[in-house]
Amino acid sequence: MSKKIKLIWDFRGPAAEKTAEHHEIHLKEFIVSENLKLNITGFRALNDMHSIAYLVVEETEMIPVRDALKPHRGELYTAE
Repeated sequence: MSKKIKLIWDFRGPAAEKTAEHHEIHLKEFIVSENLKLNITGFRALNDMHSIAYLVVEETEMIPVRDALKPHRGELYTAE
């Protein structure tokens, strides 16, 4: 079983949640255009001034996706 990596983009400020929500749209477009194996994305407000958008990829796809999209951080993915 392959590891799954959650690539995360952080957005801060009063518009953070809307920005993260919009960023997820582009992540979904990227999944389709690059024919990625997984289709797991999302966004979440951590507080009023900090939200995240994320994309989950197979470990084997992580390096090319990371280099193309430049996430701020990543972590091992466990189903939420």
